Amino acid sequence: MIKLLGIPYDNNSSFLKGPALAPARIRLMDREGSANAFSEKGLEIKEGLTYEDEGDLFFEDARPERAFATIKNAIAALLRDGHKILSIGGDHSISYPVIDAFSDHFPSLNILHLDAHGDLYDNFDNNPYSHASPFARLMETGKINSLTQVGVRTFNAHQREQVQRFGVRSIEMKDFSFDFLKTLQAPLYISLDIDVLDPAFAPGISHHEPGGMTMRELLHILQNIPVEVVGADLVEYNPVRDVHHMTAMVGYKLMKELIDLMNDQ
Repeated sequence: MIKLLGIPYDNNSSFLKGPALAPARIRLMDREGSANAFSEKGLEIKEGLTYEDEGDLFFEDARPERAFATIKNAIAALLRDGHKILSIGGDHSISYPVIDAFSDHFPSLNILHLDAHGDLYDNFDNNPYSHASPFARLMETGKINSLTQVGVRTFNAHQREQVQRFGVRSIEMKDFSFDFLKTLQAPLYISLDIDVLDPAFAPGISHHEPGGMTMRELLHILQNIPVEVVGADLVEYNPVRDVHHMTAMVGYKLMKELIDLMNDQ
């Protein structure tokens, strides 16, 4: 059964705090939102039936090194028990310890990263653990077989150099098509930053970057992944910037579709 784990951590956010509030707000949509609990393919996404909620991690020490150890140890323990895991952040820095644990468990792990940003900075604002840097840290480990980034529309010269350095396959939003789906490899991990969507579809994010995906395009990707997905994270929803829970409902729908995707394999 899929394990759902909340990771309420945003100490590495470079612009606004607030993503630490996301796990609770997305769960609220399950209890009090206006939608039913079914995915679009017809699977009922219900605790105890299609997933088990492990609650939220507690951080005794919010310093990145200590917090990341807490995250990685929690994920590793769930993986040892044979579970697939959907983590809900939190800022995108959480993906580093989460995926690092996955890469220890799954040799030659492949990543599909859906985001407006490349998150490949070597050291952003003098913080190597920034939410702008998790994929640089992961690629440095040498444990990742492939990284495919889709939806990026913010590359600068440094990040383009990082793409070349690490051999990243990048489908920028200006060149977007669904052809990349045919090239994905298993085992696959999905890291989904909600700001891959145009802000019109998801206003409750810290970094508004116009020109993004529609919700339908994103759903088409998730509903047509051709290989096994062993884990995923959903990050960067910021309730502080949300409008009438619009983005919370987006997060809840994406949670349902990701759980459906992992249950279907």
